[in-house]
Formats: sequence, structure tokens, C-alpha cells
Amino acid sequence: MLNVLGSSKRLRDGFTRRELIQAGAGAVVGLGLTGLTRTPATAGGGTRPRHFGKAKSVMVLYLYGAMSQIDTLDPKPDAPAEIRGPFRSMATKLPGVRLGEHLPLLADRLDRVTMVRSMNHPEPIHNVANTVTGISRTDVPMELNQRHPRHWPFFGSVIDYLETTQAGRAGDPLIPRNVILPWRQSATAPDKRAGFFGGFLGSRYDPTPLEFRGKGTVQDCVEKFNPYCGVDPRDAYNFPATDFGPQMTVDRFRARRGLLDELDDRQRYPAGTAPLQSFGELQQIGLRLCDSATLPAALNLAREPAKLRERYGHHLFGQSTLLGRRMIEAGSRVVTVLWDEFAANNSAWDTHNNQTRRLGRELCPGFDRSVSALLDDLEQRGLLDETLVVCLTEHGRTPQAEGNGDGRNHWSGAYSIMLAGAGVARGNVVGSSDRQGAFVKTRPVNPKDILHSIYHLLGIDVERSIPDRQGRPMPLVDGGHLVPEILA
Repeated sequence: MLNVLGSSKRLRDGFTRRELIQAGAGAVVGLGLTGLTRTPATAGGGTRPRHFGKAKSVMVLYLYGAMSQIDTLDPKPDAPAEIRGPFRSMATKLPGVRLGEHLPLLADRLDRVTMVRSMNHPEPIHNVANTVTGISRTDVPMELNQRHPRHWPFFGSVIDYLETTQAGRAGDPLIPRNVILPWRQSATAPDKRAGFFGGFLGSRYDPTPLEFRGKGTVQDCVEKFNPYCGVDPRDAYNFPATDFGPQMTVDRFRARRGLLDELDDRQRYPAGTAPLQSFGELQQIGLRLCDSATLPAALNLAREPAKLRERYGHHLFGQSTLLGRRMIEAGSRVVTVLWDEFAANNSAWDTHNNQTRRLGRELCPGFDRSVSALLDDLEQRGLLDETLVVCLTEHGRTPQAEGNGDGRNHWSGAYSIMLAGAGVARGNVVGSSDRQGAFVKTRPVNPKDILHSIYHLLGIDVERSIPDRQGRPMPLVDGGHLVPEILA
């Protein structure tokens, strides 16, 4: 069983926005969140829906660029050829439920997951922030500005904030609570997209990046050695904050650290210098992680059997997913595995062109192998019942092809996602799209509903508030509702 880092509490308790406003935002910030709690069973005047707090951790598999629902999780075999696309569909473990032909391993494990086929929202842009933060609306300027002042925090950053303020500085863990891999979002792409950042909580609560160090071994369809297509098994990951520079020896590092320890925080970071204070907190976390023997051990994929590494796939998403499982075992609370753009825009799952080759040879086979291995691995280790697995994408793709006929454009009228693990129903399909996969037919679900459901399963009262940069109380999610059909 995994423990919540830094505290024995599960954060099941909370306080409402009304209570925050009555207490005064400034007072709340001064006190932290410790002690301002309510009885979880009676929050809102009634009994909570089932499986509140069932998940001890969450693993986010994020497919950046927008996965085509028609070619993967919601095929339309009876639609005209121009709609159903170049691929066939296949039967699954669930009677009457079909998947795209390039997901055979997942088809054999569909009895362990819940698919939501009725996702929708009004913004067909790469609005990752709309998917993973509580903000109600995003736009293109925000999409392309990771530090736009209107951004809200990634839900993993919110969890890190709540547990940090609940536990106090002395409770900072030796394994990061909120991790992203194989690198910080958009680290290798020309455009710097937003979403997985601390938002108004500040950069102190950005996910901790664990960086892949290696090169691709296979040429992708744009003739680049893309590591998502293949990597050398000897390639490794590291935590960059613990890297020594070329001129830094262990003795010099210890001497400098000793000098830092002698300086008083108040002298180094005068009042009113919030960015410096945030930097100082990050520095202290990095120094503590330098002392952690647990983190280097967790990052060492060579400790995994060769056959298991092969099952996940020797490509960047597969090995990152395996490392994500190791981080969950080591104690991380939120782990994000990002299938990100690499070296070029309109890459990853943004299949405007070369769709047949990219989906058929690279994207679907890699995803199919990795997610299937993860489900097997977590279940065999007894971790699936306490680990929430969420596969997200920011929107879907058009029913009809675009351009030269071998691609689909952005579309958010209907798309699909997938959940599994702690508290999630097995062998379940929520909602449906119409005959062409264009619009929701039954049970519409939006990204804020999914965030409500994630917070619920993690045992966090979504009615509580967090302070923005001015200390004003803000809801965790602006809009949305729990989706009870997802729950077991």
C-alpha cells in the first residue's frame, strides 16, 4: 500500500468557498489549510457518492494533439467511407463494443476500463489547460503562453499545494508529489504550449520534470529521429535539478550548500519578493531531493526485467509509462506521462496529414502496447485498485478528412477518453456519439466533469477553495459535475 506523502491524511476534509470568504482570504493564506476541515461524510449536507478517496495516486497518460476518436476509441464501421477513414474496426472483450483495428491489445483488456465517448466542449484548439485545469475558458493567446496571468493551476499542482500547506514545510517529501515526464511540456517543440503548470499558484507548483536523456533510433514520417518511435534500451532519465555542472565537484557542492545553510531565509528573500521566495523554496526542495536515495533508485529503469521493458515498448512513451509506474510505487501522488510534440508543430497526435502512416505504424501501436502493459503491470502488483489511470486528449478530430484526404482537422463536438483503476467501473462505456462521430448523442460530458470525478476519487473536496495571486478564494474547478456513471 502507498502512503500519501508528507502526511497521514487523505485530504478528504475541506472547507467551502462560503467558509473561506467568511474567514477572509488573507487569514486563510496565513493559516495555510491545516485544521479548516469538515466531516467528509456530511459535506454538502448529505452522504458523499461512492468511492470518495478510493485512489491514492493518479497516473495521467496525455496524448497531445488530439486523438482521432473515429480511428481509435469510437469507430464508425457503418458510416460512409469518407467518414470511417482508412482503418477497419475490431471486436473487443465487451459485446457490441468495437475499437480501431490498431488497438488489439487494448481491445482484449477493455473489460477493465471505462470509456467516455461523449466528451465535448466549444473550443477546438490545443487547449490543454482547458482539459487539465479548473479554468472555465481558454483561448489561443493562453494556449501559446505558459505563464499567461489568466492561467489556473494543473490539477496535479493543486494537489501538491494542498498537501504542502496541510503538511507544512517539514513534510516536503524526498520523492516529488507531482511529476511530469519525459520532460516539461513543449520542451522540445517550437511552440511552447500551456497546461501542465502551476498557474496562479506560481511556478513553485509546476510539475517536477524528469528528463529523458537519449536520442531516437527510428525515423518517423517527417524523417526525424523521433524518440516516440523508438529508443535505445540503454537510454536513461534523470532529475535535472540534481545534475552537477561540468565544473562542479562533490566537495564544491557541499561547500556551497553549507554556505546556503548558514544564511537566514529572511535575509536572502526580503518581504515582497515573491518570485525570489518561490525560487528559494524550489532550491530547498532540489537540495532535499539531492539527499534522496529513493529518487535515483526509482529513475533506474535497468532494475526492471528486460521482458517487462519490452512489453511496454522500446519507445519514449512506453518507457516513460513504465517509469511513471515506478514513480507511483516510490510515492509520487500525480504522475503525468506526456506524448508530446517533438521537434515540429503538428506532430504527436495532431494528425492533419500522414494520418494513415502515423496512426497505423507509430501512434496507435505505441499507445496500445504501453497502456495495455500498464494495466497488466498495475493489476499484477496489486496497485490498480488504488491507482487512478486517466487517458486524456484535448479534443477530437473531424469526421471527414481534410487537405489531401489523409488527415483530420480539430474537432470538439464529440471525442473520447478512457479511465481505469481505483473506483472506476470496469467494462463500461459512458455516453455515445452520433452515426458520424460528429456530435454527442447521449450523456454529454465535458472536461470539468472529468476533473470533478478525478478530485472525488482522490478524496479531495471539490467545494474547497485555493487562493489566487491576490489571495482571493478560487474554486478548484469553475463549473462541471461529478460523473457517477464512471464510478464502480
